[in-house]
Amino acid sequence: MSMDPTQTLDVKGQNCPMPVVKTKGAFDELGAEETLEVVATDSGSMSDIEGWAESTDGATLLDQVEAIENGEDVYKHYIQKAE
Repeated sequence: MSMDPTQTLDVKGQNCPMPVVKTKGAFDELGAEETLEVVATDSGSMSDIEGWAESTDGATLLDQVEAIENGEDVYKHYIQKAE
């Protein structure tokens, strides 16, 4: 299980439902076993992206991390696409 993302999607400053909508679009472009990192500032993205991954065939939520970057709460999500 690699936490080294193939692609990073920056959805900082966007609120529900846009982080999930854009995550779906970026996820659809991934190849097999590639990992998408989603970086958001919407705290709701923690539950929204988790729910999306659980209901999406081929999506595995590897991890979610809360961090503070430049004084701002940031939520990082790591999603891997199945083979």
